[in-house]
Amino acid sequence: MPAKATRPPRTSMKIRRGDQVLVISGKDRGKSGRVLRTEPSKQRVYVEGLNMLKRHMRPKQVAEGSRQQPIGGVIEREGPIHVSNVMLVDPKGGRPTRVRIEREGARRTRVAVRSGTNID
Repeated sequence: MPAKATRPPRTSMKIRRGDQVLVISGKDRGKSGRVLRTEPSKQRVYVEGLNMLKRHMRPKQVAEGSRQQPIGGVIEREGPIHVSNVMLVDPKGGRPTRVRIEREGARRTRVAVRSGTNID
């Protein structure tokens, strides 16, 4: 039986680092935060303070500057959220909005659909 053909992942997303987003589905639904980083190949975003994961790290010596400091224990950090589960917050009205791409010559700009405001 042949393997199922899969589409290659999109390499661009309409949400970028530093954007203010609102989570529309999942355990953090209704919360908002700033995007810390994106993974376009996996269609994931990391939002500040949301989808917190606990990792148990073994203590080890880490040279930080001139002093040695043990790092370990239970560490909390942000986990990935699929880009379809977040919406950009409109900079003008503060409500969630979809994003439209407008082209002026070779220049691409993101525009909030709700208010028509330029995001970039």
